[in-house]
Amino acid sequence: MASRDARGQTQPLIPPETRGADPVEVKDQTLARRLRVETNKLWQIVGPAIFSRVAAYSMNIVSQSFAGHIGAVELAAFSIANNVIIGFNFGLLQADGNGERPGELVRSGFWGQEVSHAWDLHAEVVDDPPPLLLHLAPCVRVHRPHHEAAGPAGALWVVLVALIFNMIGNWLCVYVFNFGIVGICIVLDISWWILVVGLYVYTAYGGCPHTWTGFSVQAFSGLWELAKLSLASGVMLCLENWYYRILILMTGYLRNATMAVDALSICMSINGWEMMIPLAFFAATGVRVSNELGDGNGSAAKFATKVSVVQSMIIGIFFCALIVILHAKIAYIFTSAADVVSKVNELSYLLGITIILNSVQPILSGVAVGSGWQAYVAYINLFCYYIVGLPLGILMGWVFKLGVKGIWGGMIFGGTAVQTIILTVITMRTDWDNEAKKARERVDRFSQANPNDGNE
Repeated sequence: MASRDARGQTQPLIPPETRGADPVEVKDQTLARRLRVETNKLWQIVGPAIFSRVAAYSMNIVSQSFAGHIGAVELAAFSIANNVIIGFNFGLLQADGNGERPGELVRSGFWGQEVSHAWDLHAEVVDDPPPLLLHLAPCVRVHRPHHEAAGPAGALWVVLVALIFNMIGNWLCVYVFNFGIVGICIVLDISWWILVVGLYVYTAYGGCPHTWTGFSVQAFSGLWELAKLSLASGVMLCLENWYYRILILMTGYLRNATMAVDALSICMSINGWEMMIPLAFFAATGVRVSNELGDGNGSAAKFATKVSVVQSMIIGIFFCALIVILHAKIAYIFTSAADVVSKVNELSYLLGITIILNSVQPILSGVAVGSGWQAYVAYINLFCYYIVGLPLGILMGWVFKLGVKGIWGGMIFGGTAVQTIILTVITMRTDWDNEAKKARERVDRFSQANPNDGNE
């Protein structure tokens, strides 16, 4: 990332002479102080990211709730369209925001240029761009000379406007104009476009002056390198994101498919709603780990990983307990059909287990993004999800005739749980000092290759 000095020269926001320097030596800090400092750095990124992600995802929840109170068939139709069809595309777009090791790029002075790369490379998916923009808005301002992160408070109002429009629009379409599910879908589309346009205006027209200085012809240099990073990250995240979309598709082939899809989609929506919190930790962990590795500080990267995992897991345990306590009532948010409510009640314990696992796994994936391990994790995801988890789900669902509980249970314990264990072992066995050394070499290589480049 770069900014301009008084003479119009492009300068890295983190000067070379400060790279690798810690404000306070780690050895002089107590554990309590290290924890407090790291938590502060982490939540400067996590806090706004949670707010923006939860508010944005709430538009889907609100729309699905209105559809569910129209009827069971409408709920199933909306769930398949929103959770499966749009969800497959969401996996691609989520990858776009995570293809880089931002801390290393910042320290070499090229973050603004890489943001331009992202616009150029992914213009073809503009029909559903919020995931990309939601990654950019919290992250393009996180790197400043003396601040780990600057909260993107100016962008949060955009998400609030879109959410308020979505709530009012759905109410009008369903209860005033009787437009039904078609009106709900139209309102949701408009809501997303409000978010798209608002975040783009904020990012490109003054909201991020230190990191966005406009489109540049230099964005066309190094496209292949960025494409390779995005491809590795994309495969890693898509294999994971599509896994649960396939779960809903498979449920559609069970007996009494409408009720099964309704119940599972409600559980998946609640899981996705809560998942916005671990995904905020995912993004923040990637930034924190890559920052410390780019500074050559392996021990700090390791400590940042521990803090992120523990804090995310505490939040996951809280929401798991909430699901257990309210297991008989949570479905009423989406439907009043007694059979669907009863089915959701049966699945609630699997939902709680999924929430616990998903409070750890995304953070470990964030470590992979921050460390540049995306390609390796993609192979792990392929093995765990599609070679172990998916066949196990089919076996338990159809061969052992356990239905939706068998499919979901097999895919959780055969896929998500195995993947979490493997990533945990890899992270625990990582030589962080060696990773920091490799990161510093990449930073130096970037700097030497383009000593005068920036956003011009």
